[in-house]
Amino acid sequence: MNLFDRLTLGAARVATMLCLFGFWANSAHALGELAPDFTLRDMNGQMVSLSDYKGKVVMINFWATWCQPCQVEMPHIDKMEKELGEKGFAVLSISTDDARSASKVKPLIKRNGYGFTVLLDKESTVVTQYNPGKVLPYTVILDRELRIQNVHTGYNPGDEVGLKEEVEHLLGAAE
Repeated sequence: MNLFDRLTLGAARVATMLCLFGFWANSAHALGELAPDFTLRDMNGQMVSLSDYKGKVVMINFWATWCQPCQVEMPHIDKMEKELGEKGFAVLSISTDDARSASKVKPLIKRNGYGFTVLLDKESTVVTQYNPGKVLPYTVILDRELRIQNVHTGYNPGDEVGLKEEVEHLLGAAE
């Protein structure tokens, strides 16, 4: 192994360690662990609980109206739910906007025609349970038993491809 190969391997190991550290530093729960149940109001005031979704593959996506990467990611998430919803996939899109800015949520969702379930976490109770660092966007993928299968922080163009592959894999695992 030449010096270049050793440096490349070393850099890959450091990058892996930093990614793992980022996951553990920002996540309150381990992969494979049962996701904590919660109940929040949706945009229409109805109470929605995570436990209502047992039997489905669930994507919990934390976002805010002021978060630009969140806005870029949302159309991809909506498209994914429209394509995979009939196969047992559901999105719980949780706005982390506080009480002052929560009034912007419903107009944004309606203006863009998003069909996924939008929940309001005005008191930051759920985001703190899942994402103590409050990094946005923050996405948690759950299997049909509501166990945490993966966590994604941030958004870069193209991330939606990997997310969709993960969801399709989980949907296919039960078939």
